[in-house]
Parts: sequence; C-alpha cells; structure tokens
Amino acid sequence: MRRLRIGMAQINTTVGDFQGNTQKILEAIAHGRSFGVDLLTFPELAVCGYPPEDLLLKPQFIAENLKAIERIEKHASGLTVVVGFVDARDDIYNAAAVIHDGKLAGIYHKIYLPNYGVFDENRYFQAGQHCPVYTVAGIGVGVNICEDIWYEAGPTTIQAYSGAEVIVNISSSPYYFGRLKFREKMLSTRAADNVVIIAYNNLVGGQDELVFDGGSMVLDERGQTIAKGKQFAEDLIVADLDVEAVFRTRLRDPRWRKEAYQLGQERQIVKVTLSQAPPESPKPELAQEARVKCLEPAEEVYRALVLGTGDYVRKNGLQKVVIGLSGGIDSSLVADIAVAALGADNVIGVAMPSAYSSPGSLRDARRLARNLGIKLLSIPIKGILQAYLKTLAEPLKGTEPNVTEENLQARIRGNLLMALSNKFGWLVLTTGNKSEMATGYTTLYGDMAGGFAVIKDVPKTLVYELARYRNSLPDAPIPQAVINKAPSAELRPDQKDIDSLPPYDLLDPVLTAYVEEDKSIEQIIALGADETVVKRAAHLVDNSEYKRRQAPPGVKITPRAFGRDRRLPITNRFRG
Repeated sequence: MRRLRIGMAQINTTVGDFQGNTQKILEAIAHGRSFGVDLLTFPELAVCGYPPEDLLLKPQFIAENLKAIERIEKHASGLTVVVGFVDARDDIYNAAAVIHDGKLAGIYHKIYLPNYGVFDENRYFQAGQHCPVYTVAGIGVGVNICEDIWYEAGPTTIQAYSGAEVIVNISSSPYYFGRLKFREKMLSTRAADNVVIIAYNNLVGGQDELVFDGGSMVLDERGQTIAKGKQFAEDLIVADLDVEAVFRTRLRDPRWRKEAYQLGQERQIVKVTLSQAPPESPKPELAQEARVKCLEPAEEVYRALVLGTGDYVRKNGLQKVVIGLSGGIDSSLVADIAVAALGADNVIGVAMPSAYSSPGSLRDARRLARNLGIKLLSIPIKGILQAYLKTLAEPLKGTEPNVTEENLQARIRGNLLMALSNKFGWLVLTTGNKSEMATGYTTLYGDMAGGFAVIKDVPKTLVYELARYRNSLPDAPIPQAVINKAPSAELRPDQKDIDSLPPYDLLDPVLTAYVEEDKSIEQIIALGADETVVKRAAHLVDNSEYKRRQAPPGVKITPRAFGRDRRLPITNRFRG
C-alpha cells in the first residue's frame, strides 16, 4: 500500500525575528523526524514572518531571510521540508523552498498574489509562472501557496492532472469570525474535484491587527477532513496519507484521463524526482489523536482576542498593561481578555471616578478587579476637572456646558493612563468597541488614547455575547450588574448611550450593512431597517473617519475591520 507520512508544523512566527523563527523551524524538524515523517511543511513566509510589508524593500531583510534558508537546509537531512520564504532573483517572490535530505531541491513561486482587504502582495512580489510536481517517496506532490488554492482552475488543478496525488498548500490566512468553516468547505471542494489529498498548513499567532488562527487540516480525495490542527495554538499535525486510495478513485473516473491528457498537451509541467521509495526503516506508530473540537462562536472570537492581545504585547517586548476600569461592560471585557492573555500579575486597572460616576459603577469595578485578581488603582478626577474648568473660565465665558466639558473628563483620564504608561512602561489598552468607533462615539486623546484597542472590531451586541460566554464558565468574572445595566459614558448626570445613539440591537445590523457590506442607505432601508436609524448611523460613520484614522491598532475579528480593510478618504463629500 502506498502511503506518505506528512507532518505540518503550525508555528507562531514573528516578523523579522529570523533567529527565533529559524529556531522554531529547526525544533519542528527534529520533532517531525522523531515521528518518521517523509514530508514536513511550514506556513507561508515562515522564515521572515507574515506580513513583512515594507521590510521587503530592505535588501538586508531579504539577505537575512536567505541566510536562514541556508541554515535550515543543513538541519533537514533524512526528510523533505517545505518552508515559506522570500526568494530573490531578478525580482522577489513569495516562495516555498523544497528541501530534500539537506539540500535545496526546488523552489515554488506563488502565482496568485492577493491584493484586496488586508493583502497588498502586488506591491512587493512578482507572480510565479510554473507549477512543479515533486516525487517524494514515490508519490507525486504538488506545492502551492495560500491564495493559489482558492482558484478553481489554478495551480492545484494543474498539478493534480500532472501527476500530483498530494497537494501541499502552505498558508498565512488571517482570521475573522467563521473563516475556518469557509476554508474547510473550499478545501473540501478542491480535494474532491481534483481527486487529490490536500494538506493545508496555516500560520498561527498575532501580528499587529491580524490574528492567524491555525486550524491546519488534511482532507482526503473525497473531500473528507481526516486530520485537523488546533485553533489559536501551535501544533504539529502528523498523518499517514493513503495515496493508494487516490489512484483507485481516479481509475474509476473516466473524466480524469481526458482532462489529464488535454492538460498534458497544453502545458509543459516541471517534474522533479526527490525519492522513489520511502525509507526502509520502520516508522513509529502514531497514537490515535482525539478529534479537535470545533469552537462555539463566542469562544472562537474570545480566543482570537486573547491571542491577538497577548502576542501584540509580548512580541513588542512589553509585559504589563493598564486599563481604565469604569465599571462598564467594555472595560470589564477588555480586562478579562488581558488577564487571559498575560496573567493577572501583568494587568493593572485604574478607576478614575468623577462627580458623575455612579456608586454602582465604582462597586462593579472593584468587584471585577477582585474577581480577576488584578491590582486596582483609584485616581479621582473631580479636582483635576475643576482646575481645567477654572483655567478655561475666561475663554469659555458666556457659553453653555456641552460635549466639551464631557470630553475634558475623557481626556483627563487618557492623560492619567498615559502618565502611568510613561512612568512604568505599561501599555495602555483602550476599551472602545466597533459600534462606538463606527459612529464616532469616542473622544480623541481621551478614551481613544492608548497603544492597543482590544475590541475595536467587536460590535457592542457581540461584546455582550462575549461577556455572557465568559460568565458561563466556572469563574464567572464579570459582575452580573455590569451586564444588566444600561450602557453609559457617565460624563453628565443620568447619561445613557441611547441618548446619543440608536439602541445597539438596531444600530449594529445597520453598521454591518453599511460598513462591512457597502450597502447604500436606500438598500438598507429596503431590507426593513428603520429609516431614521439608517440615516443617522450613516451620517455618524461618514463624519468620523478622521477619528478612526488616529485610533490605535486592534484585533480584526470581522470580515471588514476599520483600518487596513476599509480605506476611505477623510476629505470626502460623498454620502450614501
């Protein structure tokens, strides 16, 4: 029986950390060798980290990446390794190095370069043109990269009809909610349509706004998932592939011969023989691994936020974070995520009560800090606000109090948090959600002041879902009063969010349609949304672009996040 033992190293890399990334790769090679794998794969651009962006324009960056490949070659004896790197020839390419028994045996250049959403690969790379097929242990293996496999008649089809029985796709596919199921459905279709086994190796970890969720998987020639890696964690997935089943299935499909013959007439496929037979030494038995469970929606998003926050802090050489705790649901959720990502000893909460802070909110902030086991500082701002107002008394003489006085409180709090950050090296985590960011219900240099915006892509209604999910677990850290009370900025007497915004259960679907789906005002109204809500929401979104441009980065968890995903001009008179 023809079998191939494959290993997929789902690793968490850091952009530009050639020493650290290479060390992870070498450790995985040693681990894979102990399992007797014939073929070991790594994610797209694993050597340099993904996405490297304009670092690709620096010659020394490319040179360091090539040195790393040379080092990996020397440690890859006894097996075949596929690893992502930047190839430099007449131009630079997003590439996969195919290393066999310690020597570079081939290079694949990514053909389809994504240039939408968060991707900008046409800015940097030249597209590849060839679809090589490698013979590994007597089995045809096609190698391609990420976007290549999303195309129905792309490299996967060409390689399959040219003798590949196994397709290895190395990827760095960013997460958004529901993305894993969408990927699996697409890969299942590619596997079944091309009667080929697909080994999909995805990156894991946080990089600035992006989170890579892993979820690497192997699908057989019928499109059935036979092995799957963990989500949001490093993993080594090892599987024995029954390649004989591919041959038998193709024999029973007369379409296969015709398509293969026609393609052979049209294309000259590069074929490289690396090894004709598997090693004679017996392989160690693989333990029967438990199936990786699919995460429930709220848990999936929560774990993405934890991974993105933790990696942003650690990969930037920081340790502790500070959060303004108002006793509201947003700051409570952010504090909980920070503790899950960094540990309670590395999270500091700061209560900054004003004359408008309710006793209940202060009580809830203290209770939350106690439940999470974090240190809580208390810095009242009433006296500072009075000093500000006294200083501004002459310039503001004859005017009525309005949002200016409200924003002064938010800016005082932002100033205090930044002072603590400067003094102790704590990163300020902001607590604004996507509904607020969309509508501009935020204060520049106030509650927007900070280094990382944990929930900036989380709509308010989802904030509540995440809080309820956390409280469904045994520790239930978020006080129930926080979830039950009406949201309020508490910047004036008896203030409620609903005074300035439509109810969130009405607002969030409109924001999804307008921001993420680019539907017009008329289209959204035609779908049954309240006309007043739609027009109000659209007006607020359009007028708040200048604020969002100044916001800190935050974890992307929706198909279209503010920032890299959605790029609109600030100076813009188009409406609707």
